[in-house]
Amino acid sequence: MSDPYKTLGVARGASDDEIRTAYRALAKRYHPDMNAGRPEAAEKFKTIGAAYDLLSDPAKRARFDRGEIDAQGNETGAFRGRPRGHQRPGGRAPGAGPSAGGYSAEDLDMLFGQGFGGGGFGGGGRDATYNVTISFREAATGAVRRVLLPDGRELDVTIPPGSRDGHVLRLKGQGRRGPAGVGDALVEVAVTPDKLFRREGDDIVMDLPVSLREAVLGATVEVPTLKGAVRLTIPPGSGSGARLRLKGRGIGAGHQYVVLKPVLPSGEEPALAAFLATWQPIIDFDPRAGLGD
Repeated sequence: MSDPYKTLGVARGASDDEIRTAYRALAKRYHPDMNAGRPEAAEKFKTIGAAYDLLSDPAKRARFDRGEIDAQGNETGAFRGRPRGHQRPGGRAPGAGPSAGGYSAEDLDMLFGQGFGGGGFGGGGRDATYNVTISFREAATGAVRRVLLPDGRELDVTIPPGSRDGHVLRLKGQGRRGPAGVGDALVEVAVTPDKLFRREGDDIVMDLPVSLREAVLGATVEVPTLKGAVRLTIPPGSGSGARLRLKGRGIGAGHQYVVLKPVLPSGEEPALAAFLATWQPIIDFDPRAGLGD
């Protein structure tokens, strides 16, 4: 992996929020669910995750900035085999600033296993922060993701149905061990956009292309939903932008709304053109009324 800062496109002095924002944007862009058939995107997604794993951990980030570890988290040649809390003469760790009692903030970070500002104390321990990325449909219906805990254990995290982008799950007692106990694990959920569906509260909205014939004469068509395909009746005379409701097909008690988008054939239609050349609507209307208001 190259420089994690360059991988995420942030400066070395970037704040935690800037790093998190950059990661989430890239994770959504390169998520495998959004890049079917593109193995290079999946590899990029892994690289982004590894960069964020290093930079989101204050202790790892500090060690990387000091040159103690490389981008993969391995000890560099100058520090390989040296204990993390190794003191130089004078009682100060390499690159550490002075503080009372000969300990710097970086020394304390190492003692507690995580830098300050990366999470609060929970139960006398340190909270550990994780990020998991799921698809829009998984967020709507629920999912399970596996995370690696600080002690090396793997834990399957259940993400409840209806989870939103940025939702944080707290796992009691699954964080880092501190002087008086173990903290919590905080799992932040990032949701990738869907090519078909979007969310409005607990409602699901999708655009449905329909033919001119279906819009004018009406039709019954098959429509995808989060819970499987259903048959939808399009009333005659449905115009562009008409919203049809599929009751109970949203998230929880929400519904799904289908927005009609009439489209014309890509090729020439002489019969349709000849008809429209002489056709006069019964109701006179201006489709661009109100544009100048």
